[in-house]
Amino acid sequence: MSKYECPMMSRGEIVAILNESQIANISENDLSKPNFDFVSDLYTRLLFHIDCLHEEEEHGQLEFAALDHLENPDFHVESVRIIKLYNRIKDVLASMDCPKSFILKDLIKPAPDRTELFLSAILNFGLHRQAKLDFLRPIVDELDFLEEQQRESEARISQLNAEIEEYNEARERELPLVQEVDAKVKELRQTIAGLNNQQMSMRASYRKLKEKAGEMDEKISNAEFVLVQSVQENANLRSKIVQSPDKLQRALEEKKIVREAAKNAEKIATQSYQDKTSIVELYTKVSKKMSKHFAQMQAIQEHVNSAKSIEKDFKALKAKISDEGILDKSLEAKLVERQAKAEQLDELRNQLEKERDLKCEEATLEFNNVRLEVESRRRELEARQKNVEAVVVEVDAKTSKANTIKESGAAKVQALIQKSEEIVKEFHQYANSIDVLLPMTEAEPVVG
Repeated sequence: MSKYECPMMSRGEIVAILNESQIANISENDLSKPNFDFVSDLYTRLLFHIDCLHEEEEHGQLEFAALDHLENPDFHVESVRIIKLYNRIKDVLASMDCPKSFILKDLIKPAPDRTELFLSAILNFGLHRQAKLDFLRPIVDELDFLEEQQRESEARISQLNAEIEEYNEARERELPLVQEVDAKVKELRQTIAGLNNQQMSMRASYRKLKEKAGEMDEKISNAEFVLVQSVQENANLRSKIVQSPDKLQRALEEKKIVREAAKNAEKIATQSYQDKTSIVELYTKVSKKMSKHFAQMQAIQEHVNSAKSIEKDFKALKAKISDEGILDKSLEAKLVERQAKAEQLDELRNQLEKERDLKCEEATLEFNNVRLEVESRRRELEARQKNVEAVVVEVDAKTSKANTIKESGAAKVQALIQKSEEIVKEFHQYANSIDVLLPMTEAEPVVG
């Protein structure tokens, strides 16, 4: 039902709705012959069902200020409960624009047709109210879900902001170290460039020395070959000394020449050996120096590798910070979207609150009117009660006066009765005396 209406229901529909809603288990016969206890209990259950009656109102509890106005409040408990239930039912039906007004007779001595009309109005309102609540329940659930999501998003955003602040603080703390590492890396790169140049020059000198060593080896091998040939020739000459002196002399001269050449070659070989030894010593020194430089280069390479790893970590951290910045932007976009939804929901909630406040104001105004009416009626009842008490006092005074007059009249009547008895008694005595005197007078002669 999108709009509240107040159609007349049949007894079967009323019984079915009451049984389905578990408000009351009744029959059509109960509606055809309603009484005070039945309708009061049924109206109370219906008012409870539509949240128009509270427990203290059901039991008819009065305020302590109201109890002060009654002499014997225990005598008025039931009447007050009936009056309050009647006023509540009347207000509820009046707010529902029921075509007929609810009167006290409809509660004390209910009529079937009017009872069915009022029950139809309250049940239609209950169905309309339940339909409205079912319609608004998904919106309220969605609002609660969105509020929960908003709280989770705000918690996630605050957590991410805290992590971003931690990352920023860590970056600020590590920034001097990064700058120092960058300076060391630049210095190491310059050192590596210088060492590379020095290594290239040393390699070039090493190649030259190697070439010279090869040449010296070749010269030494040639000198050794010449020495071996001279030794063989010397042996040949010694074998020829015995055979021919001339030939020996010539051979000796040739041998001297060869010996001088050999000595020269030996000197050259010795010189070349010394040169080669000095070259080997130079190579040894260069090798030691190269190994030392190689160790330094390995240490520098380790520093470079550590610097590269630090730079790689720095780039990864920078990429992570950029990714987190993108994530922050996406979260900010989601937050803006959620805030827009939250604003829409706030507007809807404000609208619902305005409607609720308007209805509450209307209900409060109606309640104030009813309260004023109840107050005026209460004052009238108090005035009537005072008048009744005055009348009762007057009646009591008149009753006591009547009792006094009655007692005095009874005493007078008793005195009159006694006096009448005395008169009757005297009359009887007089009659008896007359009865005695009559025969005597009849017996006497008449004097002529």
